[in-house]
Amino acid sequence: MKENECLKWRYRTRKGQQSQVYALSEPTNLCDTPAMKRISLKNIDQQRIDVALTEALKISRAKAQKLIVQGAIFVDGIQATGHQMVTKEQKVTLDETKPNSEKTPEKILPPLDILYEDNDVVVLNKPAGLLVHPTSSSTEVTLVDALKNHIPNLKEVGDDKARSGIVHRLDKDASGVMIVAKTREAFAHLKEQFRRRANEKQYTVLVMGSVIDDAGTITFPIARSKTKARMAARPHSQDGKEAITHFDVTGRYTNATLLDIRIETGRTHQIRAHFFALGHPVAGDKLYIKKGVKQLPLPRLFLHARSLTITLPNGERQTFNAPLPSELQTVIEHLTPTKKKMLAGIGSA
Repeated sequence: MKENECLKWRYRTRKGQQSQVYALSEPTNLCDTPAMKRISLKNIDQQRIDVALTEALKISRAKAQKLIVQGAIFVDGIQATGHQMVTKEQKVTLDETKPNSEKTPEKILPPLDILYEDNDVVVLNKPAGLLVHPTSSSTEVTLVDALKNHIPNLKEVGDDKARSGIVHRLDKDASGVMIVAKTREAFAHLKEQFRRRANEKQYTVLVMGSVIDDAGTITFPIARSKTKARMAARPHSQDGKEAITHFDVTGRYTNATLLDIRIETGRTHQIRAHFFALGHPVAGDKLYIKKGVKQLPLPRLFLHARSLTITLPNGERQTFNAPLPSELQTVIEHLTPTKKKMLAGIGSA
């Protein structure tokens, strides 16, 4: 890259990302300063930059993602983004001053709503708005941060220290029951159960519009969308991962339907993608927006994991329940029921 191109980029960054630039009094060529270390990538084919950095720098994926979020990684002179694809032919550099140039603010850890705990596992009720584990595009506090504070040795559990103890996930804006492994043995035990689909997961979900059938099963395969940052439910004639969602209608309202949902598979955004494909997006969903479908102005997603049935490492088969959050119960109370009689127990979990 020519020096004048580096200088142009320097000014653009200073203007648009003031919190992520150096406080310099005069133009400086950032591409050739001693602080900028060239990274030799190993991948010939295109690869996500965090994965490529993990192999090239011999660091964890969490560390690679942290460097990207801190603004320390550049591709051809431009600050890298979390989902960027790169090859070994591109010029990738590390700003070695960046990770140390900003003090990491002290994280305020959220309290844990623990439903059950023994020597092997902890079962908790995750609140909406809390990210389960760190991502390449966020440095906010996560459930894993709080869990590591609660369980000192948790960082040694699992395949990735950024996801210590995590065997399944809930979307950030969803709430409900989650189980976390406290030991390596428990982690392997739980992962195998999820792999074999030997557990039962049930959700209380409000979707927009009137779902015609009182009960049904959705089996559209799910794959990552090629055009948008979300998942897509596809026809069986197209490629995608198997996804199975069973539902029962438990309440009918003007322009909304309350569902009891059980999923056999655990694909990313499975419930959201399946009902979006049917023309009934989940209430409060700001990602899966259907043109022509009126949404409720909710501050969160109306998707709550109300129960999990699973065999614990000690051999006991148990069911754990999380009550419907008060803010979702209030939404139900303010909806207008239609003529079809609602089934008993709606809004409870």
